[in-house]
Amino acid sequence: MSIADIRKNFEQKTAKSIEALKHELTKIRTGRAHAGLLDQVHLDYYGSIVPISQVANVTLIDARTISVQPWEKGMGAKIEKAIRESDLGLNPASQGDLIRVPMPALTEERRKELTKVVRHTGEESKIAVRNLRRDANDHAKKLAKDKLISEDDERRSIDEIQKLTDRTIAEIDKLVQGKEAEILAV
Repeated sequence: MSIADIRKNFEQKTAKSIEALKHELTKIRTGRAHAGLLDQVHLDYYGSIVPISQVANVTLIDARTISVQPWEKGMGAKIEKAIRESDLGLNPASQGDLIRVPMPALTEERRKELTKVVRHTGEESKIAVRNLRRDANDHAKKLAKDKLISEDDERRSIDEIQKLTDRTIAEIDKLVQGKEAEILAV
């Protein structure tokens, strides 16, 4: 493994960490509705566990209401039950074939709790990135110890990995601040 391989591997893994953080942040409910909120809700569809998006159209009616339009007549009750039983705290209402999912307004106390959850999720991502940095630096030190690269190359590699780490952590901070602002916006 060369220094270029170490750097490339580090960049790929940190990009995955950022994507994982973005995915986790979309799961955290704000006062606003978005269609991706129901992506984590799954239901039984003829013996298979599938996400709601595979059995119905999920769209927004307005800023606080999601509409779910099942593709089959009999699926409405199952979808409604799956949403109600999910840990999202949503209460769907059926109107014929259409299921309306109103987003309850968040209390100030709940908003503060959610910002703590967002910060914790961001901190977990930072820890993951720091662990990746440690692994990359260990690889560089091992190469130097085995005399495959010079000490100068090792030092350059460690400095480069640190700059990438700093950039990634700044991006994580930016994502966390954006989500906090979104949650605290009334």
